[in-house]
Amino acid sequence: MKPVVFAIRWAGWGAILLSGCATVAQITTLSDESCRQRVRGQLESILVEEGEQPETANRLAVNTTVVLATGALGPRPFGVSSPSGTDYSFFVQRKSETCLLRLYGRRKGFTRYTNNLTYISTRSLEGCACAE
Repeated sequence: MKPVVFAIRWAGWGAILLSGCATVAQITTLSDESCRQRVRGQLESILVEEGEQPETANRLAVNTTVVLATGALGPRPFGVSSPSGTDYSFFVQRKSETCLLRLYGRRKGFTRYTNNLTYISTRSLEGCACAE
């Protein structure tokens, strides 16, 4: 392989890998009722989209929002485990002045799917503030 082609190929891979880097943030306004409702609603929406029953998705979203609001966990990914046997991996990302809720992984049994480049699902958390 010619050195120029090799260098271009590696530069392309480097650009792809770097484009997938995301900074994890923490929602700072979960004490505000409208923000809490937004987070709860967006979590529920993603879980229903992933095939969870609406009642189960609602219960998981409520419980997860309570944990996020009461714990001083810092900016880090968090998981949601469903009675269906599926575990979901989320994080919050700050993009300009917007907070985004991103589902980047799910696991059921021995099957695991992770997408940390384009993500599995993304929802805007309008009305919420977040910090890295």
